[in-house]
Amino acid sequence: MAKPSGAPAPHGRRLVVAFVALAACASAASTPVPTLAPTPVPTAVPAPLAAADLVVAEHLIPWTPEREALTETYLGLHRTTPLTGDSAADTRMTPQVIVLHWTGGPTAASAWATFAPDTLSGRPELLKGGTLNVGAHYVVERDGRIERLFPEDRVVRHCIGLNHVAIGVENVGGEPDLPLTDAQVEADAALIRDIVRRQPVKWLYGHLESSAIEACPLYEEKDPTYRNAKPDPGAAFMAKVRAKVADLGLAGG
Repeated sequence: MAKPSGAPAPHGRRLVVAFVALAACASAASTPVPTLAPTPVPTAVPAPLAAADLVVAEHLIPWTPEREALTETYLGLHRTTPLTGDSAADTRMTPQVIVLHWTGGPTAASAWATFAPDTLSGRPELLKGGTLNVGAHYVVERDGRIERLFPEDRVVRHCIGLNHVAIGVENVGGEPDLPLTDAQVEADAALIRDIVRRQPVKWLYGHLESSAIEACPLYEEKDPTYRNAKPDPGAAFMAKVRAKVADLGLAGG
């Protein structure tokens, strides 16, 4: 995603992602034995980190009639599958893919302000694909806090060819000025696990993985010239997140 702009919108309920680490450590003790040197008692092995306790706060962007109409128009221009003509149904989805991004900006509030207008502004490389504004379902702050911006079943414009089936997750920051953080790695991994628990998601991509995205069997794009190569959220970040959720067996990348 491009760098957010505009004044931060009033912040709604915030979220906290708490990762509770439980560790048990026993201090070494020594017991004197007659005629022998003191024998140290082995230190207990710390318990593994507990699973993340995920908390998501909603800061929803209004779903207006204009946004719904623009979304239907966008899908009509780009999907190879014909629409039904029922905009309320056509602009909803069953999520099967998660795509990770970075915002390029400094805060979740600035991302919210960028995504909130219904129409796109100042993005000529994207305007040729339609005037619907970009967005994402979630945004992850640099300290790991997560906000939901759209319901998971709403179609949101964030990844060419997969918008009709993909949940978008934006991470605040971006190279070179604001490299993504370890807290965001942990938060993304916990969020992915939570989504997979509730939705039939089978694929995970970073926005930079354009060739893999186009190879996805769910990819649909009518216009062969409508593409945009992106670097987000970075190959190293994707590798760290994938390592955290490897047991889920998600395809992609």
